[in-house]
Amino acid sequence: MEARAILKDVPTSPRKMRLVADMIRGQKVSKALALLKFQPRASSPVLHKVLLSAVANWQQQNEGSKLEDADLIVKTVFIDGGRMLKRLRPAPQGRAHRIRKRSNHITIVVDDASVSVNEAVISES
Repeated sequence: MEARAILKDVPTSPRKMRLVADMIRGQKVSKALALLKFQPRASSPVLHKVLLSAVANWQQQNEGSKLEDADLIVKTVFIDGGRMLKRLRPAPQGRAHRIRKRSNHITIVVDDASVSVNEAVISES
């Protein structure tokens, strides 16, 4: 059974966040956590925290099974654009340039790899 974690209005541009999200998509959770821990980008700690939240949500849904026995993978990661704060910066000769401060929404879905493989085999037959 899959579990998800959502974090909204993160004050980082979606393009910068997607660079880190692409590295962990489809990886095992343990490997993804290690990648995020040692990645030098500013968006890594935020994704690390959301991934830990998704794992905790999976544990809450599957109280009978152990985390060590489960083969959790990062099934999907979405980085969607959020609100944009629009500001003005003074420019020469009385003009103004618009500054767009972007934000994003993060959604991480984790799932047990062995369960998803069994479901695929059952649906094919």
